[in-house]
Amino acid sequence: MSHTKWTREQMAARLARDIPEGAIVNLGIGLPTLVAAQIPAEREVILHSENGVLGMGPPPPAGEEDPDLINAGKQPVTLLPGGAFFHHADSFAMMRGGHLDICVLGGFQVSERGDLANWHTGAPDAIPAVGGAMDLAIGAKKTFVMMELLSKAGESKIVRECSYPLTAARCVARVYTDLAVLEVTPQGLRVLDRVPGLAHEELQALTGLPLIDSME
Repeated sequence: MSHTKWTREQMAARLARDIPEGAIVNLGIGLPTLVAAQIPAEREVILHSENGVLGMGPPPPAGEEDPDLINAGKQPVTLLPGGAFFHHADSFAMMRGGHLDICVLGGFQVSERGDLANWHTGAPDAIPAVGGAMDLAIGAKKTFVMMELLSKAGESKIVRECSYPLTAARCVARVYTDLAVLEVTPQGLRVLDRVPGLAHEELQALTGLPLIDSME
């Protein structure tokens, strides 16, 4: 296969392109936090963190970190004008009450129906870590997942049926991977974008699923 993968920063930039002006967005722990640095400065996007912050900006320059200003992953962040802090319970009320336009979560598996598994692999030595993922996946108006397409063992994380415990069923709208962007539709998974040099047939072979090609 004559193609290269998108870097994590390129994945984040590709996802940031699809966040509309004025959206209220939660960025989950891990890969999704990279999106904050890729949102164009001229676009107003209100970032929410489940530990009780609304109005986060990009990461601070080195040496300018404030240890009291962090996101849910304990990473230093900045605060934009108009930003606010509030109780953890109020933050979850926002998540559960349908007040977030988009949440961006990492994933272990996403099924072709949009089921998400991202909190436990089921392995005996794995440490479950659900956090607020279930609340976000169901509470946000749209759920985007950001993850590599293939596992370290070379298996597709886009699957017909999730084999890991579900975070939520039929919650995922789009999946942003290092090889392609896929949209969950009633007709199946639609390819919105893929890395240069990767043919549609190659992508189908990697996932083992029929994919709708919207790029031709």
